[in-house]
Amino acid sequence: MKDEFALNTVAKITPDQQKEIFSVLQEFIELEHLYESAAELVKTQLHVYDSEFGVKFQRNPIHSIESRIKSPQSMMGKLQKKGLELSAKSAQENLMDIAGIRVVCYYIDDIYTIAELLGMQEEYKIVKIKDYIKNPKPSGYRSLHVILMVPVYLSTKKKEVPVEIQIRTIAMDFWASLEHQLHYKTNSVVSESLKKELQDCAEIIADTDLRMQDIYQQIYDLD
Repeated sequence: MKDEFALNTVAKITPDQQKEIFSVLQEFIELEHLYESAAELVKTQLHVYDSEFGVKFQRNPIHSIESRIKSPQSMMGKLQKKGLELSAKSAQENLMDIAGIRVVCYYIDDIYTIAELLGMQEEYKIVKIKDYIKNPKPSGYRSLHVILMVPVYLSTKKKEVPVEIQIRTIAMDFWASLEHQLHYKTNSVVSESLKKELQDCAEIIADTDLRMQDIYQQIYDLD
């Protein structure tokens, strides 16, 4: 019955409607490529910083860099959820997290150093910062969120593209990954006692981050 319904639905779509659907999908595919290009530019710059620190200071501030780009289906789903127009233009104007980069650093100071370096680039412009390290979420989540406007030079024009960058330590990333699994990867309801335990773990991890930072600084001062 479902197959029959799908066939009937497709059969009712006129040639003009088919062209319109194809045109919208093509716009979203082009948008996906645009944001992917912006993310690659930022990742390249981050790798430049990391390798430079390795040469100058014999250590790398960045442990890992990961990126993700929302698919056309995901973009349209989010627009629909927000009750917004399903178009590439609407996605560009209303979605600031189409391109996302997660930067995992070794120490807390590295987080702010990387953010400061990105802000010093003439080509980039920081349009928003949310500091969940100094002001953690009620859940205990900690990370520095930076939205960066990145210029992408296409064959015929330049486009300014927002890229959301989340910068955190290894410990923060460990906690966030487990918390994400508990809330989004399972169907179970997390009890208040477990939420409190998660918050306690976040505090312990935050204290560990500060202690490791202090140990590193003491060793660094001895050199």
